[in-house]
Amino acid sequence: MKLLISTKFFPLLVITLLFTSKVCSADEFNDLVDSIFASIDDANAPGCSVGVVENGRLIHKAGYGLANLELGVELDGNNVHRMGSVSKQFTALAVLLLAEEQKIELEEDIRAYLPGLRDYGAKVTINSMLGHYSGMADYDYITGGDRGDVDEGLNIRSVAGSPFRLGNEDYLTIEEFYDVVKKAPLRRPPNQQWEYSNLAYFLLSMLVEKVSGESLREYAHARIFEPLGMTNTFFSDDPTEIVRNRASGYKPDGVSGGFVTDMTNLFWVGDGGLHTTVEDMLKWDQNFYEPRVGLNATKLLELFNTPNSDFDTRGGRYANGQVISEIDGRKSVAHGGGWLGVRTFYSRFPDDKFSTIVLCNDIGQNPSEYAQRIADIYFESR
Repeated sequence: MKLLISTKFFPLLVITLLFTSKVCSADEFNDLVDSIFASIDDANAPGCSVGVVENGRLIHKAGYGLANLELGVELDGNNVHRMGSVSKQFTALAVLLLAEEQKIELEEDIRAYLPGLRDYGAKVTINSMLGHYSGMADYDYITGGDRGDVDEGLNIRSVAGSPFRLGNEDYLTIEEFYDVVKKAPLRRPPNQQWEYSNLAYFLLSMLVEKVSGESLREYAHARIFEPLGMTNTFFSDDPTEIVRNRASGYKPDGVSGGFVTDMTNLFWVGDGGLHTTVEDMLKWDQNFYEPRVGLNATKLLELFNTPNSDFDTRGGRYANGQVISEIDGRKSVAHGGGWLGVRTFYSRFPDDKFSTIVLCNDIGQNPSEYAQRIADIYFESR
């Protein structure tokens, strides 16, 4: 049920009354969550798929807005969304599974497994790549930009001779992109500070492929998604495949108040590329409480939830594609994602067995803010 009148225009009043009485029924909670998304025009705009998890079950699942503007298909909470950087925790678990299988050592130099990489002049460990303290650069070292240190990068060109544009204009296959990334220098020496690197996580996908003999898509399917019953989840490494029930990506046109299509034509994976649904994210969420993945699932999960370093990560610690921090005295584990047509956020409060899943197909949305507002309603009304 979506509130179309009362909580759309004065949700703060409703929330205040409920907080004062500290009484919030299931219906009231759902109505309050609906009110957070009431500004989304369900008939004319893209929006978000939302799941709220309590003790292993979805206490709220809904879609707000359209999955496809051209066909007028509504988001209903069951659509397949591209996840952006929320994908990184799945890539990280695949790497940890390789270590559990004793096929790699996490403190070994990445060049021991990917010898085609340039000589960085220093040991760059797999664990440092998982934890973003490897010193590896990011996309700006590939394409150029206005940062002062970009002159040290590659600044590759398109076939037309102009600067390469990442996203939906110029194109590289996975192998072509790998050939480029092999040549990219470090931004700084390893083990100095936390600094986010999509290139590191892309290289981790190539590590999985090189060591296992399977693509990250194949490896993760067999060892993560299939055991968890995540039947609508996959790393999308094929730009031409048909994805049933996909939520198309959009961005505001900046002129008329309408939208334009915003879909990437780049399909390498590792740093991103995962596609999934709210229901499948519930299954992923439950592995944190009843672990099922790995030879020793409990031990593997403990390692997965252990920070890769003591470097500060925007007020928290980074653990294999997850930011562990504290919010209002509660332990929080979360990560967001953003790419063309994609804004996502997945957060867990493990001590409370409470999670939020917000998957938006409009880059104008702010899923982390939505997730925090949902959490505030939940905890304040208990």
